[in-house]
Amino acid sequence: MSSLQAVHNIPEICARLGVTDVVLSPGSRCAPLTIAFARHPEIRVRTVPDERAAAFIGLGLAQTQRRAVALVCTSGTAGLNYAPAVAEAYFQQIPLVVFTADRPPEWIDQLDGQTVRQMDLYGAHAKGSFTFPTDTTHADAQWHATRLVSEAIGLAEQFPAGPVQVNVPLREPFYPKAGEELTFGPVKVTRELPGRPQLPAPTLAELAEAIRSTSRVLVVAGQHPADMDLLLALRRFAAAYQVPVVGDLIANLHLPAAPGYDQRLQPLGRQDVFMAVPEPGLKEALKPELLITFGQSLISKALKLYLRNAKPAQHWHIQAAGVVADTFQSLTKTIRMEPANFFATLLTEDAPNKTDSIGTSEALHLGSIPGATTASEDSNSTITAPSHTAAQDATRVALAPTPMGTPRLTWPDNSGQLSEAQMTTKAAYLKPWLAAENWANGFLQEFMQQPNQPFNEFTAIYQALQQLPDHAALHLANSMAVRYANILGLPTGRNIEVFANRGTSGIDGCNSTAVGAALARPERPVVLLTGDVAFFYDRNAFWHNYPTPNLRVILLNNHAGGIFRLIDGPRQQPELEEFFETRQMLRAENTARDFNLRYFAVSSFAELESALPVFFAPESGASLLEITTDSQTNAEFFEQYRAAVRTSFSS
Repeated sequence: MSSLQAVHNIPEICARLGVTDVVLSPGSRCAPLTIAFARHPEIRVRTVPDERAAAFIGLGLAQTQRRAVALVCTSGTAGLNYAPAVAEAYFQQIPLVVFTADRPPEWIDQLDGQTVRQMDLYGAHAKGSFTFPTDTTHADAQWHATRLVSEAIGLAEQFPAGPVQVNVPLREPFYPKAGEELTFGPVKVTRELPGRPQLPAPTLAELAEAIRSTSRVLVVAGQHPADMDLLLALRRFAAAYQVPVVGDLIANLHLPAAPGYDQRLQPLGRQDVFMAVPEPGLKEALKPELLITFGQSLISKALKLYLRNAKPAQHWHIQAAGVVADTFQSLTKTIRMEPANFFATLLTEDAPNKTDSIGTSEALHLGSIPGATTASEDSNSTITAPSHTAAQDATRVALAPTPMGTPRLTWPDNSGQLSEAQMTTKAAYLKPWLAAENWANGFLQEFMQQPNQPFNEFTAIYQALQQLPDHAALHLANSMAVRYANILGLPTGRNIEVFANRGTSGIDGCNSTAVGAALARPERPVVLLTGDVAFFYDRNAFWHNYPTPNLRVILLNNHAGGIFRLIDGPRQQPELEEFFETRQMLRAENTARDFNLRYFAVSSFAELESALPVFFAPESGASLLEITTDSQTNAEFFEQYRAAVRTSFSS
């Protein structure tokens, strides 16, 4: 038996446990791993030279396929270059199994080449670290080697998922002799069988009663992958208990929950708009008594700060396992269930007692927001439609038309859970949330479509988002791209799943993650929306030999890293241009040429309108659309938008 047989068995263990995608970077010390994975008939291996890009491509594959992906690299700094993606995977709960080839232990710290201290390389940013035995000639060592690879894969996929490291010390010779065949297995594997946490029935009944008897209940969703069971349960829960549900774009609550679903049950997503209104009456009207959260991070800083200041008496977070963050400094209960299971189970706690229905449009009235004033009101208190003149005035934007009536959400054939008295008190809390959302929708549509705008990236993104192909995966790069998209949202009812590296919110692998997603699902359009600094920082994402005809990259190039002109603090400093903005004169045309991406360049609304249909067309293949704008103009237009929001409720 070969002295490397235990190493050659690693791909077999991976394949048996469902890890069939491997991203590796070439090297000498990792040769036994490389050859074993490359020759295994059930493993798909992709080679990416840059380890940082390779790790994020692996992350994109795992994120899209929702199962573990393996990374393989050589010894030395190669594994260190995995660190940003490993940290992102840890906080975003994405399973990665990282195989780092290493020198034997006796050669660590002996000035041997390509040698660093690799054991537990990722520290607190990995779920676990395993060290493969150096000598596997003994039967016990072979058993140990097989066992630890199974354990590593199981740990990576066990909820909450995340990255694990398997450090593999290797001695020469690394390469099989001429004509030598590799054999795989037989091996014994240990499988992790997932379970579903469930609370006792009396506990669930107590929680349901607390929700029924509390007038102001709010559900807030953090980042979460698309989950149709969750969406359906959440919409039915919201209708049954008359509860507003709020989520950023990366919570994926905007997706249709079922064929023919009721649009009135669409969760709220305009909090970045209406939370910016400096109206004390609005803030008081939205204040919850019971906050229920699930998912990971929030993009909306305005919502985070609001909930930290308007602390609810109770805050429940729903998470099946793992460490729970107290993001709003108000946590009182951790509920160890899956969110979809929690919301669905609460609907069964009471026997149906009545059925209700309303008309064809959601019934709202902005007069329910204390302190709010409208552009004009007739004797029946209905709100008039905004005029183009009002929308163009940066100091005052008129409100969207809103019908009067009872703000009650219903699901077709869904029975209510509440008494009439409870319905009335909950409706009083639901009303201002729905009214604020309705106003924000109308305000954004009117503001973004105002004529005679200077060419700016905010409006350019708005126009691009309107034309996204259905069933696309939208990847949002960090910095301003993800913030713009969260404000603007997606067209109602569109089936577009949204991804972003918000675990650590770094710019270092945004391109690569989207490339991984495009490789994972070649039949689905993948659209990356990114800024210039994030794009140029991660150009090696495209340095590989695998076609991605479904990939579309929208690059916002303001030659500056313009976020620092848009956030308070740096934009007021004299050092802004030299030390905060990343001034650069790069254009992406050469990058597109180097990596065989079809290139589109636009610098006006007319050019953008002409380019978008061709850019998104399936026959265009892998393409890059560079939208060139001026950083100062962008900042001025975005400030105009913010001023309009701030003054829109003023008399």
